[in-house]
Amino acid sequence: KAVFLLRLTLRALVLLLKFGPLLLLSPLALLSSRWAGRWLDALLWVTETSGPTFIKLGQWASTRRDIFSPEFCDRFSRLHVKVRPHSWSHTKQCLQRAFGEGWRRVLVFDSKEPVGSGCMAQVYRGWAKAVLKEMDKEDLLEAWEIPGLGALPRPLWRFWKGKKTEEVSQQQKCPKVASEENSAEKSHLIPVAIKVIHPGVKRQVEMDLLLMKMGGWLLHCLPGLKWLSLFEIVEEFEKLMTKQIDLRFEAHNIERFRENFRNVDYVKFPTPLQPFVTRTVLVETFEESEPISNYLCSEIPMDVKQRIARMGVETMLKMVFVDNFVHGDLHPGNILVQTLGKSQDSSDSGNLSAEAHGKTTLTDLWDTVVVSVRPNPCPLRLVLLDAGIVAQLSENDLANLKAVFTAVMMCQGERVAELLLHHARANECQDIPQFKKEMAELVDHALRNTVSLGKIQVGDLLSRVFGLVIKHKVKLESNFASIVFAIMVLEGLGRSLDPNLDILDLAKPILLKNCASC
Repeated sequence: KAVFLLRLTLRALVLLLKFGPLLLLSPLALLSSRWAGRWLDALLWVTETSGPTFIKLGQWASTRRDIFSPEFCDRFSRLHVKVRPHSWSHTKQCLQRAFGEGWRRVLVFDSKEPVGSGCMAQVYRGWAKAVLKEMDKEDLLEAWEIPGLGALPRPLWRFWKGKKTEEVSQQQKCPKVASEENSAEKSHLIPVAIKVIHPGVKRQVEMDLLLMKMGGWLLHCLPGLKWLSLFEIVEEFEKLMTKQIDLRFEAHNIERFRENFRNVDYVKFPTPLQPFVTRTVLVETFEESEPISNYLCSEIPMDVKQRIARMGVETMLKMVFVDNFVHGDLHPGNILVQTLGKSQDSSDSGNLSAEAHGKTTLTDLWDTVVVSVRPNPCPLRLVLLDAGIVAQLSENDLANLKAVFTAVMMCQGERVAELLLHHARANECQDIPQFKKEMAELVDHALRNTVSLGKIQVGDLLSRVFGLVIKHKVKLESNFASIVFAIMVLEGLGRSLDPNLDILDLAKPILLKNCASC
């Protein structure tokens, strides 16, 4: 305890030296937009240099547009820091602690250098060997237990197995790195991504969260900040961070997404290799694909861009309104595009923008001919990564979100205001009639401009709604705000691909079905 208190005190002093001057200089941000911009830049730099907890806090805060200004959120949404990778020896230690001495018999690394390093973990490219034969041998030994002869072969088996392990460790003092000798074997291996948590992250996150709680309690005493319920915000963030430092939660989320999208051929998630998932290590399939940002360039055919944009929006709508299980970190770096194998039925197989033709199958069942027509799989597929952050709503909040979107679609601005007020987490709105009036004008103006703009810009509309929410001190439920922000981010990305994208038009069938069922 004494050591922990000493470390906590030192950490508090470091953070005070970093954030204290900014707190004292904060009145300068009120003088002009120029000074406000400089102050936010300084805050961004201090956050970047304060460790993983504060980096994640900045990223999360950028999604809370019901609390923070658009300028703050726009700056902090770019807070994706590439952290210096930890040493190979730590990775090796984590693998050994998680899977035992024999991990080298299962995992083959392309290189000791990671392909990416974030604030919480780093990722390696590698290969996984099949372990079914080894498991079959163990099952064969168990068969001797039936007649009561299990004690006979097991010592011999352990001796032989130990000898083989010793030979392997001698041959592989360092992990296999891709070379000419094992390159021929890769056709029999599974390409995998191996994610390893950085050393000391858990302890530092726990200390920072404790200090944040203390700071939130102190700031809560200030009259102007009481409506924000800062202590509650820190508690919400604590739940998120607890899951971020345990990779088993990410594996569980991926499994659930895979189940939700098992019948959707244009969306794919990596497959966690369950025997190789622990708190600090996650092994999952490596998906060959390219970032979605590569498809923003002008050389890509417009119909391909439109298809990708539509796939992205339909994926988000399914997550929000059908599954109520939403990926909370869908920035462009976590969305990849995978091109499937070339079509065998078309000579012009390189044309990805062509519509998939149906395949007709004739089956002769004695005297009956069965004709089945099934479409070819979509030639493009979205691959979604980093499912550590997810958002779910209660039944009431989900119904409220559907009602808000339906009210926007039907140009009922005052109804939108009533729904937000009724379901607000905290509400210090001093002039409710004015709030309703401004919301009605906002929605009406957005829909009236639809004719001149081509399609309604939902992202811009939601951003203005958040502005009104801040102005009138109406604090939304955390997951509600996060999901609305996720819709905004994906709609913005979709419009970069297809300027005529209309997310409300795509959402109409789901929302109208919801109205009919009410």
